[in-house]
Amino acid sequence: MAKLNQIIAVEKGVKSKSQQDLAAVQQGLAKPALLAGISRTYQPKDEEGEQLPPESTRVQVKTEDVLRDTARTLTRLFDVTATKDWANCDARADVTVEGRTLLRDVPVTYLLFLEKQLAGLGTFLRRLPVLDAAESWAPDPSTDCWKTEPVRTLRTKKVPRNHVKAEPTEKHPAQVEVYYEDVPVGYWTTVKFSGALPARRVNELLERMEKLQEAVKFAREEANSGEVTDQRAGEAVFGYLFG
Repeated sequence: MAKLNQIIAVEKGVKSKSQQDLAAVQQGLAKPALLAGISRTYQPKDEEGEQLPPESTRVQVKTEDVLRDTARTLTRLFDVTATKDWANCDARADVTVEGRTLLRDVPVTYLLFLEKQLAGLGTFLRRLPVLDAAESWAPDPSTDCWKTEPVRTLRTKKVPRNHVKAEPTEKHPAQVEVYYEDVPVGYWTTVKFSGALPARRVNELLERMEKLQEAVKFAREEANSGEVTDQRAGEAVFGYLFG
């Protein structure tokens, strides 16, 4: 069984590593291009029309994956800090949300830690990418992303035409003016993909966050302020928060 001073000794390193890992997994959300995907196929108007290859871009970052990575990264930090705080003080209280007790007998020092962490997570949740409301999105099981309905657009090609301004005579050739006309030659079929989240999902996460923050504050107010018992708080917190 570990000693309290051993837990304190490793806490700083765990905190530093979790911050680095968290920055890495969330970095992709700052690049909208990594969240976007598209698939376009081309069909010429007739058999003699120009053939064009399909175009596609895969979604490289999925917000739900980032949420899972964030939970995994922070769970170790939450657990180490919980182990230290459980052994460091006697003031305890339960964290209860809507009648459900998430954490029991929580020391006041850990409640203070939770408040600070949840404030930062609240900022993170408010910045989650949301699906473009101008599009109609549906889940796509084959890519585990969201996609739009196919949209068909016309492809045209400029074709030269001759306009006779003056007919030829014995002394002068015909005066001809060349102009270009847009002629339909085929169709693009476009499907957009996205790794962002529906606004409904983000609002649900924010609502859970607010309820959890209120529960932690209430528990802190209710709380009074050797060897340690390993605590597993991170799984309970993120199982609820991102579940």
